[in-house]
Amino acid sequence: MHQVNLEYLAPGVHERGGVTYPDSLVGTDSHTTMINGLGIVAWGVGGIEAEAAMLGQPTYFLTPDVVGVNLLGSVRSGVTGTDVVLTVTEMLRKAKVVGKFVEFFGEGASNLGVPERATIANMAPEYGATMGYFPVDELTCQYLLATGRPKAKVTRCAPTSRRNRCSGSRRRANAITPRSSSWISPA
Repeated sequence: MHQVNLEYLAPGVHERGGVTYPDSLVGTDSHTTMINGLGIVAWGVGGIEAEAAMLGQPTYFLTPDVVGVNLLGSVRSGVTGTDVVLTVTEMLRKAKVVGKFVEFFGEGASNLGVPERATIANMAPEYGATMGYFPVDELTCQYLLATGRPKAKVTRCAPTSRRNRCSGSRRRANAITPRSSSWISPA
């Protein structure tokens, strides 16, 4: 289901009454976070919260702390997406990001393709975070177009994200900054 959501269902933005707003999702299992790789705020909830949402009731929660992860550089030749995902997961476990919203930004995040971003986001339960978010950027929009989303909606994704301050353009004081991505080794 999560792969279908990533490749087909998630529109990136919604529009109602002439107002455009970012896509979001509250899912019923921990790996709902895969969609964070597209710049969509999403996480999994328990059964009671899910039932309430299906009945049209609002979902209430305390907003977790946000921890930024400034990824530097680009992945060197011979390093696979799996190598990147496992290395980032190990790093975040050591950083104790349990229950936090993790926001990836920087040159290294921009250099990762959507499949790698989605896989890192999908691993949020493994590194203990509520979600692992990658902001909307040009690669996100290219992916949405390549997977058949309507161009009219896709062209509104980045501006809507910026207007709502979800674009990742700001730096976080509490950011984790690992060494350049070149430190990731093939498994």
